[in-house]
Amino acid sequence: MRVKTSVILPYDLLQMVNSLSKQYQSRSQFIEIALRFFIAQIKREKQHTRDLEIINRCADRLNQETYDALKYQISL
Repeated sequence: MRVKTSVILPYDLLQMVNSLSKQYQSRSQFIEIALRFFIAQIKREKQHTRDLEIINRCADRLNQETYDALKYQISL
């Protein structure tokens, strides 16, 4: 379901949207795709931040496990 809405944009941004949206069915479709892409990017960045926090929280243990595993490697 689509809902009509109104937004206020700077003139120069609207000009860029108009220019880029010519390869899409409509300006609305272009803006929808752009927003979905931007929202997906924000979600990825949040997930990466959570992942990094987990890695950092576990870093000492993971580094120790790696060190222990490397001790069993055959020297070349």
